[in-house]
Amino acid sequence: MTTATLTQSHGSQFTRIYSYGAARGDLIVPNSELIGPIDSSDEWIQQRTGIITRTRASAGMSAVDLATDAAREAIEKSGVPAEQIDLVIVATISNVQQTPSMAAVVADRVGANPAAAYDANAACAGFSYAVTQADALIRSGAAHYALVIGAEKLSDVVDPADRSISFLLGDGAGAVVIGPSDTPGIAAPVWGSDGSKADAVGMNATLTEFRDGAAPWPTLRQEGQTVFRWAVWDMAKVAKKALDVAGITSADLAAFIPHQANMRIIDEFAKQLKLPESVIVARDVARTGNTSAASIPLATHALLQEHPELSGGLALQIGFGAGLVFGAQVVVLP
Repeated sequence: MTTATLTQSHGSQFTRIYSYGAARGDLIVPNSELIGPIDSSDEWIQQRTGIITRTRASAGMSAVDLATDAAREAIEKSGVPAEQIDLVIVATISNVQQTPSMAAVVADRVGANPAAAYDANAACAGFSYAVTQADALIRSGAAHYALVIGAEKLSDVVDPADRSISFLLGDGAGAVVIGPSDTPGIAAPVWGSDGSKADAVGMNATLTEFRDGAAPWPTLRQEGQTVFRWAVWDMAKVAKKALDVAGITSADLAAFIPHQANMRIIDEFAKQLKLPESVIVARDVARTGNTSAASIPLATHALLQEHPELSGGLALQIGFGAGLVFGAQVVVLP
């Protein structure tokens, strides 16, 4: 019997991020608007989280609308025609319609139809996971250009009276276009999960419990101290490992862009990594809040607007959150 030889795909040896796009909720919500239901104060929120305002989307604006706006900016800046994008990944936990995927809708809206498109649920590590997948798929030859988006409307899944998390959350979307490169632009990831701590942060009920009247609409909640300790100690080790995997040291970085969970976590991270003063640290959480999968691309977009000199420099990006999942990699900023 003669066995035919299969042809397997192969693509570019290297990839890089071409551009960033962003879309924030149209409402700026100060702490003063949220303190009543949680019996708190502006001072308490700022001391514990560093958040002064957060952006949220009005009732008529969906997560897919935010994703579309961010995607359009990223595509325009990238110089890649939308019809050449053949992969769209949306990292999200707040698609309130189980199917179709947000990615398929966005692909059609931006002119990338019939790109392969799917949603990825890795919570606050979602953007890192999606970048890792896009990088691997382009280098394998399964895709040529990828649109990666982190998009959340967390105000749809928050209980205003939940003192553990309600005041942290914002709405927004950040997008990147990834494609082939002559030189390495995205380092290997350090990613994983710890399902043994899955109860530390996540939804407080299931949709079937809601359907059966056994629970109210599911909302996010967390065990703040458990998450804080895990983020500060365990994730600092992941960040250090990501530098080692990339073959660099903290002194080689131009920027450090962690998930925008909490200013105290970000500041402790910087100490643990012994970042030199030359490294610019993203602190977008102060005005945007915690936007889960959208936070890293939103923070990077803001940093590049404020510091255009960062273009071409190395940035360590790390996401961590519900699951508990984590992902980190060093990238070259466009």
